[in-house]
Amino acid sequence: MRISRRAFAAAAVAVLLPLSACGSGGEQGGSGDASGKVEGDITFQTWNLRANFKPYFEGLIAEFEKKYPGTDVKWVDQPAEGYADKISADAAGGTLPDVVNVSPDLVAPLAKAGLALDLDKAAPQYRKEYLPGAWDGHRIPGMTGTYAFPWYLNTGPLFYNKTLFRQAGLDPEKPPRTYGELFSAALQLAEKSDGKVATLANVPTIEDFGRYGVPLMNKEGTAFTFDDAKGVELLTEYKKLYDAKALDPQALTATPESSGKKFLTGAVAMNPGSALDLGNFKKQAPSLYKNIGITDQITSTGHVNMYVMGVMVNSQSKRKPAAVAFAHFVTDAAHQMSFAKKVAIFPSTAGSLDDPYFTKEDGTDETRVRVAAAKSLKTAVNYTPVLFSEQMKIALRNEVAKALQGKQSPKEALDNAVKECDRLLKQQG
Repeated sequence: MRISRRAFAAAAVAVLLPLSACGSGGEQGGSGDASGKVEGDITFQTWNLRANFKPYFEGLIAEFEKKYPGTDVKWVDQPAEGYADKISADAAGGTLPDVVNVSPDLVAPLAKAGLALDLDKAAPQYRKEYLPGAWDGHRIPGMTGTYAFPWYLNTGPLFYNKTLFRQAGLDPEKPPRTYGELFSAALQLAEKSDGKVATLANVPTIEDFGRYGVPLMNKEGTAFTFDDAKGVELLTEYKKLYDAKALDPQALTATPESSGKKFLTGAVAMNPGSALDLGNFKKQAPSLYKNIGITDQITSTGHVNMYVMGVMVNSQSKRKPAAVAFAHFVTDAAHQMSFAKKVAIFPSTAGSLDDPYFTKEDGTDETRVRVAAAKSLKTAVNYTPVLFSEQMKIALRNEVAKALQGKQSPKEALDNAVKECDRLLKQQG
């Protein structure tokens, strides 16, 4: 499985609701004592990684057991499909593994139920080893603490077609970096091409609102706030793009695949992507490949969006010292670096992104993208609220579509989206 762009299974978070009844014996927030000798049997669960990385994890476990004699790590790997359901069932049945591979949206209900260990209390000495934005990725609104070690990160640069920029009278060496610059360039591209060239192929997502500087949620984690004046401003600008055909007419139903094809054929001037896309351009569109520009994601905050994966410790584990030691071992700088060299992901440990592997070009497409992405990750933020479910993403998309089509105003659309997302939030408990 291509974990570098993996969907984080937010859709099934709601099934974790019964967990509030399963945290017996553990304090709310899971801040149990993790001091003591590292010994005993623990179970480590990953998320669809065995098929491609079996030798890596077997070696990792052997190394840990050698470092800590008297420990025994049992590794179980679950398929991607139904992963959240599996975690829910294990939590409800009291069989949650000692160490669990999670994403922020999956750890949130576990933390609320007292089943995720608060590392700020149980293992604060490790915090300085990780990028601040990565460590904060597993904080839960309305709660204090951090509930998983940051593991691997990902982000993607933005590709742009220098030829289309040049033809529109834009400087191909100075792509837009803020949303204001993007909107201006997009309208110029549409005008100069008589509406034949759109700049974007996707409607704004919750990450766009975050990168624009819109406050997405209140500090208590009890209500969404992206319908404020700044949120309305962003959607109003997208409406202007849509009307001018600077936003692709099919953006309302676009998929990553369809957006990629639009960029490949020159119908769209900018599109997010990866090293795999560069290789595809080289084969299928050599002229495009020769004129590809690579820049950071558009942001008005100065911080790009990142995706973060984590390793959680079960607060009910009978071998907490061993579980914490192993979770840290999996995610320490040396092991994150070795894993990053096996797959297109990035380490979350402080200083790792300064390694030549992430800073020096060697002329290959893969390195070109890796270097660009690594540079932006140092100060990246996980904008998607950990409580923002797949249902909420759909609700926002539907309301955005109505605004772009003129069926309701941007303000009405975002008010309706916030109302629906708040309703879904209350259902989470």
